[in-house]
Amino acid sequence: MNNNSNILLNTPELRKENQLLSLVENQTKFNLNNCEFSIYETHKAAFGVKLHFENIAFTAMLRGKKYMKLDNKTNYFDYFPGESILVAPGETMVIDFPEADETPTQCISLSLNPDFIENSLNHLNYHLPKVDEASQWNIQLDEYFLFNNQALASATNNIMRIAMDDNSQKDIMADFALKELLIRLMQTQARSMVERNIVKNKSRIGFAVDYIKRNLHQKLSIESIAKLAYVSKSNFFKMFKDELGTSPNDFILQERINKAKELLATQNSIKETAYQTGFSDTNYFTRVFKQLEGITPKSYQNRMIVRE
Repeated sequence: MNNNSNILLNTPELRKENQLLSLVENQTKFNLNNCEFSIYETHKAAFGVKLHFENIAFTAMLRGKKYMKLDNKTNYFDYFPGESILVAPGETMVIDFPEADETPTQCISLSLNPDFIENSLNHLNYHLPKVDEASQWNIQLDEYFLFNNQALASATNNIMRIAMDDNSQKDIMADFALKELLIRLMQTQARSMVERNIVKNKSRIGFAVDYIKRNLHQKLSIESIAKLAYVSKSNFFKMFKDELGTSPNDFILQERINKAKELLATQNSIKETAYQTGFSDTNYFTRVFKQLEGITPKSYQNRMIVRE
């Protein structure tokens, strides 16, 4: 499941082995009012290790590799840095550490107070309701595997920094940071679901995303998409930002580049790729591609050809 474009989290220093109480999932715990933050380290290969959470927990990989499953829910899968997993209340992780002898693993978990989550969601739904009446602020426990984006990684790094800091106001700061993390988590889940067409045509946002994906080769007007979704232009912008954590313009641009990467991998010409993804100017396409991907379309295509 590893994706090279995932955003990696900050990594605290690994402890020396003589500082660890256990070489397998050694836990360093930081208690906050509404959250238990833990850093786990494993320095030797181990298999079938169980990690149980009573409350809902957000976990993220920092270093190394795990091979794991959620008990009674999934088959085994690889778990790499740049990826996060949401663990339902009462659920157990079953974990293998096949490479920990050579590459120690490090991950974090945030076990969250259920009352704090409920109060935060109620506050959002009452004071900041979503434009689409069919949608509410809600954590999807089935949407448990997430690729970190910049917003989710930034919120996670923030709560990590606060938890590990020696500050008399840390509980107050942590509560604000946890609320941001919840919002970024829900937006990341929503983005993941619309990208896999799970909510296709079941909501305004699902309809809009599906329409954008099917019409990337054409000129896309935010005003006309908003009309098709039966929402005003200003509410359309708010709906997008609330639900997915990004503006419709940025979403369209990223989707065009994602499509362009697919076409370049099949050895389409740069000009043809630009045309098929709605760019009328090849130079502009090249500039946007480099801005978002860090390399030119030609360099990306050459890299794909070498890999094949």
